Amino acid sequence: MSKIAAWSRQLRQFLDEVNVELKKCAWPTRPELMQSTVVVIVSVILLSAFVALSDVVTRFALEAVIR
Repeated sequence: MSKIAAWSRQLRQFLDEVNVELKKCAWPTRPELMQSTVVVIVSVILLSAFVALSDVVTRFALEAVIR
């Protein structure tokens, strides 16, 4: 068997196994997906606000120490 034919057979077997495993997954419903997306967006906004606030406080503290 040529290397190309063997590679093709192995690729096909791999893709078949991936398909079988993906059918075992529990996929979220649309409402669950939307709720998770909102949670992630709100979390990112809150974390970025915290980091920005920490940056401002640190900058003022360093300016006070340097002067």
